[in-house]
Amino acid sequence: MNTAVSKDGTTIAYDQHGSGPALILVDGALCSRAQGPMPDLAEQLADRFTVYNYDRRGRGESGDTSDYEVDREIEDLAAVIEAAGGSACVYGTSSGAALVLRALAAGVAIERAVVFEPPFVVDDSRKQIPRSWVADLEALEPGPAIKYFFTKGIGLPGFVVTMMKLMPAWKPMRAIAHTLPYDARLLGENCFGDPLDATQWAAIDVPVLVVNGGKSPAWMKTSTRALAAAVPGAEHTEVPGQNHVIKATAIAPVIAGYSTRPR
Repeated sequence: MNTAVSKDGTTIAYDQHGSGPALILVDGALCSRAQGPMPDLAEQLADRFTVYNYDRRGRGESGDTSDYEVDREIEDLAAVIEAAGGSACVYGTSSGAALVLRALAAGVAIERAVVFEPPFVVDDSRKQIPRSWVADLEALEPGPAIKYFFTKGIGLPGFVVTMMKLMPAWKPMRAIAHTLPYDARLLGENCFGDPLDATQWAAIDVPVLVVNGGKSPAWMKTSTRALAAAVPGAEHTEVPGQNHVIKATAIAPVIAGYSTRPR
């Protein structure tokens, strides 16, 4: 394990794999550098990049503070990039993709970015997320918070969440469930069915690739296309046969191809 120190003094833990240009991986909700898609993805990419897989604030072996602000997570990512040499390509998935977009708009030293399915909602084709969901998540204990997130936030049936409680991943998810409000805050006003406000990304001036899975729901495909249109100069692609839980073997070639493509 390696560590970087964020601007507010919080320690951010990361693993480093492989050799080559720096590539930072940014997780979505309820994942850490030890749990979720990033360990497999780091392995897939380590023959072409020096891959940095880090625990977002409040997860795994990274520190936290009691007064969460989105800007602190942007500073955490900036600290990992500084540890990687001062600039890097970045891949973010789900709420991690929303964090990458915020970091880009803030001018963090990202060379280019691939963002996979930030869970924005830009129409009324799915059951809407409650506008009170940040406060709702903050008020809940870990188990109920996870259920709320998956049912109200993602739209999974309740019985699916009940089945999750029997799986080995449930205990690690409970351990970081207190960070679910962080993910909700990162999405901001982009998840309540309204058209995207492109001004929030107007400052982005580096290449961005927006990606969705071919088997993802229609609302997600609509939002990724809307995002690609809203981010200056962004491109869009779809990975056939994949959904929000995209396989490392499917997304790794997309990340590698875009990150190494001549500008």
